[in-house]
Amino acid sequence: MNLAAWQRAPWRSIHFIPANVQKYVAKAASLDADAFQIDLEDSVPEHDKQAARDALPAVIRSLASTGADVLVRVNQPLRHAVRDIEAAVCEHVSAISLAKVDGPSHVRLIAELLDDCEQQAGMTIGHTRLIVLVESAAAFWEMRAIASASPRVVAMSLASEDLAEDIAAQPLDEVMLAPKQQMILAARASGIVPLGYIGTIANFRDAAAFRAMVRRSRSFGFSGGTSIHPSQIEALNAEFGPQSNEIATARRLLAAAEAASREGRGSFELDGRMVDAPGISKARTILAMAASIESRTGLREANRRAPDQRA
Repeated sequence: MNLAAWQRAPWRSIHFIPANVQKYVAKAASLDADAFQIDLEDSVPEHDKQAARDALPAVIRSLASTGADVLVRVNQPLRHAVRDIEAAVCEHVSAISLAKVDGPSHVRLIAELLDDCEQQAGMTIGHTRLIVLVESAAAFWEMRAIASASPRVVAMSLASEDLAEDIAAQPLDEVMLAPKQQMILAARASGIVPLGYIGTIANFRDAAAFRAMVRRSRSFGFSGGTSIHPSQIEALNAEFGPQSNEIATARRLLAAAEAASREGRGSFELDGRMVDAPGISKARTILAMAASIESRTGLREANRRAPDQRA
């Protein structure tokens, strides 16, 4: 895991919130997602697009008050995307999820628009990160170029259902396995994080199967995923975060590394396995991730207690 990449996109769980459904916005305060993704795209009917856009500032403020990061998924075509982004860019929005990316020039165009929006808002240029969503066969073959098209890009996802439709296939695990693996490689090679699953999130009612799928996805290299139902958030946080046994092993490994270093050795044995620089780096990353997650969790809990303390 590239720690710098994860720190720019530290989201184990990204929960979808349709911008036009107030009851889901209101419920967010009770949820423990690392980020909320306000959706202006597929979950919002065409006739509600403008109303959802008009409601966006209030929705952003409400979700930001929970202490979670706020992301906004914008529409394609461009005429919608420009209006969405102009309404979304503010200090409370951490990233824009760019749907149906068609190539690196698309990303650069949106990055230029973000420059203008941030400048007009008096914000630091570069504040708003980008999550790029690959959904077509044409974009699939440009994933590496898309991932490195702008410094704003911090994460990438591959939409199984959309890609499957584009290639006249079924979005089955065995069909999507190779494309997902290639997306992971493109993302990692570009220093960004891959978001998603080896599988689907549609069957949220089978909690055990979903958790097993998340665990399997992490083993392939995914860093986090989206949820469409609150019941999925706990599994995402638990499985995409450092496990308790990993944290304990990392602490023992670093203690052993310090002892070996005092003896002038760069490698050593731990639990019957040889450990050298890559293992030490991984242990440090695990502990840094765990500390970051603990800090974010503490801030969320403090934020929830604040209204009671003021009462």
